[in-house]
Amino acid sequence: VQLVESGGGSVQAGGSLRLSCAVSGYTYNSNYLGWFRQAPGKEREGVAAIYLGGNTDYADSVKGRFTVSRDNAKNTVYLHMKSLKPEDTAMYYCAADLNAGGRWYRPDEYNYWGQGTQVTVS
Repeated sequence: VQLVESGGGSVQAGGSLRLSCAVSGYTYNSNYLGWFRQAPGKEREGVAAIYLGGNTDYADSVKGRFTVSRDNAKNTVYLHMKSLKPEDTAMYYCAADLNAGGRWYRPDEYNYWGQGTQVTVS
């Protein structure tokens, strides 16, 4: 199973970025796919997740600014981020295969992870 994130970078406050997560070797059309972030010295936190049918969940801190979507034909999940703030600065990771009954925002409930992509907002 491989998850490969891309799209990170440096942006000024108020700007936008779109992160991508290409998924391979996994039964893509099932279960949750999540986005997490981890800033230096902080715990990894759930940002957003999307389920097979398109249902989505968001952390309160990003509601109204971030949108998670998926392109099943491309086996890719996206995180569209707008109105970025300096506190959004972190390494962003995508995750797949949420354990049955697991909470989407708990990183320990996912079994596969990408390598991360850095987002810096100044």
